[in-house]
Amino acid sequence: MESSEAKGETQSEASETEEIEDAEVHEAESLFEPELPAEELDVPLLVQPGEQADDSQDTALVPYDPLQRYLAEVRKYPFLSKEEELQLFHEYRTTGNREAAVKLILSNLRISVAIAAEYLHSRADYMDLIQEGNVGLMQAIRKFDTTKGVRFHSYAAWWVRAYVLRYLLNTYRLVKIGTTQDQRKLFYNLNKEKRKLEREGFVPDTKLLADRLNVRERDVVEMSQRLGSWDVSLDAPVGPEQEGTLMEILPAQEKPADESLADEELRELFRRKLAEFAATLDDRYADILRNRILSETPMTLDDIGKKYNISRERARQLEEKIIKRLREYLKKEIKDFELLKP
Repeated sequence: MESSEAKGETQSEASETEEIEDAEVHEAESLFEPELPAEELDVPLLVQPGEQADDSQDTALVPYDPLQRYLAEVRKYPFLSKEEELQLFHEYRTTGNREAAVKLILSNLRISVAIAAEYLHSRADYMDLIQEGNVGLMQAIRKFDTTKGVRFHSYAAWWVRAYVLRYLLNTYRLVKIGTTQDQRKLFYNLNKEKRKLEREGFVPDTKLLADRLNVRERDVVEMSQRLGSWDVSLDAPVGPEQEGTLMEILPAQEKPADESLADEELRELFRRKLAEFAATLDDRYADILRNRILSETPMTLDDIGKKYNISRERARQLEEKIIKRLREYLKKEIKDFELLKP
């Protein structure tokens, strides 16, 4: 019971943070599931045994990669005991002790390193993934509830993963592809669900995927197309032996010139006939047409009623009568009146 309550509380908290919503928390069964063993979050050993990654290497002819240096530094900070962790959180929450927060972050940096390593297949830069995870780690420091009886590294792992996934979503394409909750769900789970269905012996068609992921079939089709193709620059050449760019062969979005000209002529005819119709009206009707029906800032019915000493309802009836007469006149005078768009 505690686990389900914790899930609701934590997901509501996550929705307060920028775009980190339930899709970014990544459909976690709970942020307070059985604890993640600390040993599973160890830092990959990129520095070979027997080598040193300290400041003395600054003068080396072949300096270490920044990533190796960072990983070597992270390994210097072991996980805290539960008692040390609670003490630091107490200091941070009660006195605002910045050093306590720094110690908590440093001792858990390997969480970001380990989780970021899971997404190296995405071809994203490892250091970028780690730094995004570190942002999630700092968010976890702010949100962690010490009364739940859960170790911080187990809780923080979900926030780290959420920020790493958000980074991947935002940088997967030049054009953002996950702008709604359903799209984010599909971005994270579509290919995984396809593989799962195939293992179970099903053909992962669009309808089945939509039912399993509780989204529309149209969303499944669109995300499949987006994930299956890459962004192409409109300035890219058409082909290796062809001149011109893709921009030059794209169809124009505007109307053909003949249609645009016909529409403009029809509108000009409409304006001319409208002026002729206004000339057939008496002064009061012409005033209502000009200042109520055609004006960008029309008079109110109350204002018309006060101006002509009539009721608001009578002003409305006059307006309807003018509109009806105008429509009948234009239908008679303009053959293609119905083609006019508002």
